[in-house]
Amino acid sequence: MHRAFVRSKTLITVASNRIFFAPPLPLYSQNQKQPAFHFNSNSGNTPFGSPTRVQKLIASQSDPLLAKEIFDVASRQPNFRHNYSTYLILILKLGRSKHFSLLDHLLRCLKSDSHPITPTLFTYLIRVYSEADLPDKALKAFYTILHFNCRPLPKHLNRILEILVSHRNYIRPAFDLFKDAHRYGVEPDTKSYNILMRAFCLNGDISIAYSLFNKMFKRDVVPDIESYRILMQALCRKSQVNGAVDLLEDMLNKGFVPDSLTYTTLLNSLCRKKKLREAYKLLCRMKVKGCNPDIVHYNTVILGFCREGRANDACKVITDMRANGCLPNLVSYRTLVGGLCDMGMLDEASKYVEEMLCKGFSPHFAVVHALVKGFCNVGRVEDACGVLSKSLEHGEAPHVDTWMVIMPVICEVDDDGGKISGALEEVLKIEIKGHTRIVDAGIGLENYLIRKIRANSRVF
Repeated sequence: MHRAFVRSKTLITVASNRIFFAPPLPLYSQNQKQPAFHFNSNSGNTPFGSPTRVQKLIASQSDPLLAKEIFDVASRQPNFRHNYSTYLILILKLGRSKHFSLLDHLLRCLKSDSHPITPTLFTYLIRVYSEADLPDKALKAFYTILHFNCRPLPKHLNRILEILVSHRNYIRPAFDLFKDAHRYGVEPDTKSYNILMRAFCLNGDISIAYSLFNKMFKRDVVPDIESYRILMQALCRKSQVNGAVDLLEDMLNKGFVPDSLTYTTLLNSLCRKKKLREAYKLLCRMKVKGCNPDIVHYNTVILGFCREGRANDACKVITDMRANGCLPNLVSYRTLVGGLCDMGMLDEASKYVEEMLCKGFSPHFAVVHALVKGFCNVGRVEDACGVLSKSLEHGEAPHVDTWMVIMPVICEVDDDGGKISGALEEVLKIEIKGHTRIVDAGIGLENYLIRKIRANSRVF
């Protein structure tokens, strides 16, 4: 049985033991007559195609099984030897298509072919096992490297460790490989330690992670910022924030400059533990220690103060932000306005809303709701309507919950001067559209309109 394949550059017919090559040809339809000159490698008329030509042919195949068939047929030709690049190409093709039995056979062929082996081969092997999510084969790849009399590189060890620890059941095998690696000429580096430390921390084994961290110093492996951060994050998840702060101090004493994420982790943990004084002091120390606070750090502390009813202190953080060249964003204003409203500081909250609008921020519905609710709670309905009006003017439709807050209040308030009615009517002129949300608050709106109709009927 023959399989014929016509390409723009090469025509191939694959038989059980023959392979034919044609010189570069255009594509032909079935009705067109094709040139009749084909070269048979067994005919003796021409030499067999070069290994480079076979390599390009295999690389061009989208079907990995066909590529392997071409490889096998070429291998059977007298005096033909595949080059090393052909093996690498076919290994990737078979691995990515998950033909692992064929891949194993190919590796045996490569070993018997006595090609000089490079680390690229094992990089490819580990990659295909990673893509296929096969931790067993990834672990086996480490020992395959040894069978080829090639020393694994630290990057091979680290990639295999990453594959193994991504499966909880393989953390222990990964640890065993890590401990035995030096016997095979591979010394774990900082990244190797970090991979295992993170895995044990996520698994709840912080004591083992700490032990690994301490061994780094004994084995002259220098930890990096990530090494410290992994332990800090684990301690913070366990609510052991004091231990995390001690690690930060140790880090600073050893000359490390903590990165932004390290400070974010600590600030968030301190605020959640209500240690706001320590959080603010840490925020102030950051710039001195070589890391400028960014918007995330400031917003974390602002949120911490507002959660504990200390919106005045949050306002001071906003002032610090501006002094350090970091401008508040929508999250900053939204958090602060909500905190001020919760404390009844409505006029101060209104000032920040005005500032927010002046700087081009859209009035987030949470900001509008907090301010409207605050004004309604103290009977300042006219001011609440004014907030709604500004919100609509800036293209932000109030949430249905906001309407549910303001409509019952309007229905209950005496409006002899007509100021509230006038304010609400202005709001309704803007709000009553096809996408309106006030319709969901129809009961309150209905009561308001019934009152208006009755009032008008009394006039007449």
